[in-house]
Amino acid sequence: MLTLLFDGIAYGMLLFVLALGLAVTMGLMNFINLAHGAFAMVGGYLLIVLMQKAGWPFLACLPAAFVVTALLGALLERTVYRPMYGKPHLDQVLFSIGLTFMAVAAVDYVMGSSQYNIQLPDWLRQRFEFGSGAWTLGMGAYRLFIVVSCVALALGLQAVLARTRFGSRLRAAVDDSRVAAGLGIPVNRVFLLTFAVGSGMAGLGGALGADILGMDPQFPLKMMVYFLIVCAVGGTSSITGPLVAALVLGIADVFGKYYVPKLGAFIVYVLMIAILLWRPQGLFTREGKA
Repeated sequence: MLTLLFDGIAYGMLLFVLALGLAVTMGLMNFINLAHGAFAMVGGYLLIVLMQKAGWPFLACLPAAFVVTALLGALLERTVYRPMYGKPHLDQVLFSIGLTFMAVAAVDYVMGSSQYNIQLPDWLRQRFEFGSGAWTLGMGAYRLFIVVSCVALALGLQAVLARTRFGSRLRAAVDDSRVAAGLGIPVNRVFLLTFAVGSGMAGLGGALGADILGMDPQFPLKMMVYFLIVCAVGGTSSITGPLVAALVLGIADVFGKYYVPKLGAFIVYVLMIAILLWRPQGLFTREGKA
């Protein structure tokens, strides 16, 4: 049971990093980017190519995945996303879904339709066990690395949003962009950096989870529902909401698939419906912004 709990926490932390960029763009920028999973797919495939083709070490591929997807996000924000900011949400949904299918087709053409798996370094294939009997805790080094990395990312991002000048500018730009621009805040540059960081986080999450989740061209479509569940259940007005929602989702998914494998993800959807019936605005959304 403890092993399942730890695996569920690791899976939840991974979902948190993957969905965090979508939560940021939805909650802080009021833009629904359903192509968010495509950036995660880019990060995952980039790690695979760098490790298998270029011989890069695993740890060197992670910052490369973040930087490349962040730059790609910045480029797309300047060229195709920015004109959609003022459009209705339905237009944003249709636009981003179209980008998702284009990304799926492009990756399928370039990389093929088969699933890729990575060869982790030896130090990440180790396993540690504590206790005995039913209370044995088995921790894989890879999942432990994911938990530690994701906790550090969550704390760092929270500190940036809450305690830095950039975070203050971002909140001001979101509350009233015209007033913020009149006060001298470069609103377009703030949104550009925010979108780039969100895209980079998605790419980093895709690279971190390439071994657990596998990587194939359908990845953005398969993970889209999970991203939306994390944002809907947790709310998008803070970092805490998506974090708690991702942990609950990850633990429920792991326990459900282990104890009731025939139901698959049914338990996750039931839990989501129950939470949204109780808190339609999400667990941590402020009432005034619901």
